[in-house]
Amino acid sequence: MPPLTKALAALRVLARGGGPTLLWRVVLTAGLVGAIGLLPWLSRTDPALTVLKARSADRDPTPETLHAIRDQLGLDKGPLVLLGRWLGGLPHGDAGTSWVSGAQVLPSVVQALGASLLLMSGALVIAAATATAVCARTLRLGSRGRLGTRGAGGTATAVLAALPEFLVASVLASVIGVQLGWLPALGWYGPQWMVLPSLALGLPAGAVLGRMLDDLLPGAFAEPWALAAAARGVPPKSVARQAVRRCVPGLLPNLGLFVVGLTGGSVAVEQIFDIPGLGRLTLHAALAQDLPVLQTGTLALVLLAATAGVLARLTARLLIGPALRDGALHSLHRPAPPAPRTLPLLYGALLAAVIGLGLPRDALALDPLARLQAPSPAHPFGTDALGRDVLARVAHGALNTLGTALAVSAAALVAGLLLGLLPRLSGPLVDTVSAVPPVLAGLLVTGVTGSDPWAPAVAVGVVAWSPLAVHTSSLLRQERATTHLAATRALGAGRWHLLRHELLPAVLPPVTRHALLRLPGVALSLAALGFLGLGAQPPSPEWGLLLAENQPYAERAPWAVLFPAAVLALLGALAVTAAGGVRLPRRRERAGSPAGPSGDRVVPAPRRRPNRPDSLLAPVPTTPTTEER
Repeated sequence: MPPLTKALAALRVLARGGGPTLLWRVVLTAGLVGAIGLLPWLSRTDPALTVLKARSADRDPTPETLHAIRDQLGLDKGPLVLLGRWLGGLPHGDAGTSWVSGAQVLPSVVQALGASLLLMSGALVIAAATATAVCARTLRLGSRGRLGTRGAGGTATAVLAALPEFLVASVLASVIGVQLGWLPALGWYGPQWMVLPSLALGLPAGAVLGRMLDDLLPGAFAEPWALAAAARGVPPKSVARQAVRRCVPGLLPNLGLFVVGLTGGSVAVEQIFDIPGLGRLTLHAALAQDLPVLQTGTLALVLLAATAGVLARLTARLLIGPALRDGALHSLHRPAPPAPRTLPLLYGALLAAVIGLGLPRDALALDPLARLQAPSPAHPFGTDALGRDVLARVAHGALNTLGTALAVSAAALVAGLLLGLLPRLSGPLVDTVSAVPPVLAGLLVTGVTGSDPWAPAVAVGVVAWSPLAVHTSSLLRQERATTHLAATRALGAGRWHLLRHELLPAVLPPVTRHALLRLPGVALSLAALGFLGLGAQPPSPEWGLLLAENQPYAERAPWAVLFPAAVLALLGALAVTAAGGVRLPRRRERAGSPAGPSGDRVVPAPRRRPNRPDSLLAPVPTTPTTEER
């Protein structure tokens, strides 16, 4: 079948049920844009006063001045009239004018989107190279049939994935850009200015994608085609290439989310490198309540998310081919022995030791005579610019940061699993939610709830479940097309039996490992909100605020930044190594269960459904595990 015919067939499959899905997508987009249009009124603030401060901070907010701004912008007509006026101009290519600068909105949004897309392309190149380096050892061993000798690893990847993007950007800008002068650190004038921000965004993203791919590769190398290829002497490079091709469809939906996240969610990096991107534009518009710019930027991100999602699903279907339709796939998730527990215990003990040593210390005590002191027996992590003990602040901040990150991750895992079981409902919802960067979500939640201490957690939780839901839907789609599931269904198994005994046992462990892998990312999102001033406020020792306060002194007192970053990296190493041990227990063989000719365990058939021939109820051997093969 020609590639064009395959693409058209895949589009027809995606279009099934497209009417309700498209309507649901339109409703969600309208709800998001409407909520942004109501932001000044929901937050109970005067938009005229906010716009005046954004235009000129020194101008006195007299009643006459505020009244003139309201008349100029039409604020007295209400949010619905303003929203209708903005929507009415979109079909004609008119998104209105900025409330702050008075410039046309659409050209500025298109220009900012172009800069963000260019930055995203560079970050994806770095992410692909990083993911390749992460999986290189598994690919080398698996293509040669020696994957059983692979030991525990992933610590370096965990540290890289746990480093905050804004911290990586600050270090790259100050060291490589300013001190060494190898590359420009500020501005956006050519290809050279792309390198440092692309590294800051691509390294953590590539580490996460590499870990997810590394989790799938052992199942691909254990499939019959890989075993047969190795037995026939197929070159290892060809086997490795086909194994990657087999696993990529399960990662493509998450790659689409990375595209949107790197485009609109790189606010901190754009701030540090002074990049005129879409994330920075929407952040400034949200702070100034410049609704035309904010609504247009958000709509551009929603359209980008929908396009990336459709292309990801289409590419996945093209890569898998007719096996997805014919139910001829093999499961990539097989029972496996638990991973060694030495490293998680070691990292957990180190993290507990840091917290235990710092909790007895006073995190708020000021000592002006001990400002920016180097590490010493009195202050093992040194002191900050106010003379406060960094170890004490790291330990006290861990209670808040870790507790909040764990709660948000657990809620995101539950929501992602439940919504992932309903892809037609969650697909458009994921595309809409993923278009809202955590910073913008933080502004929306903070605007509605005020200075609630749980506002950052709610803002991060609103978007944290979407990658897990996409991962669940992607794995379920492939697991439903496996041969063992077709055989179980032919034996008379109903939907609930398949869900409980076949689908969830195959999907739950990798999604749980994915959630643990993203635990440092949740903590990073909370830290990013604190870095931008949207999270905890001084003198709280929350980790994001801690890094934000000490970042200006990174050259003079690097310990004030390095030690909090090291503890955050230690959390990432703990999460990744603990995720490797997430396995469902093996099913116990029932007493008296017969064995097949090759020693495979025979499972009694599920309860027969009505109108099923008795000949289909004979027991069949289960698929051999990787170790049995």
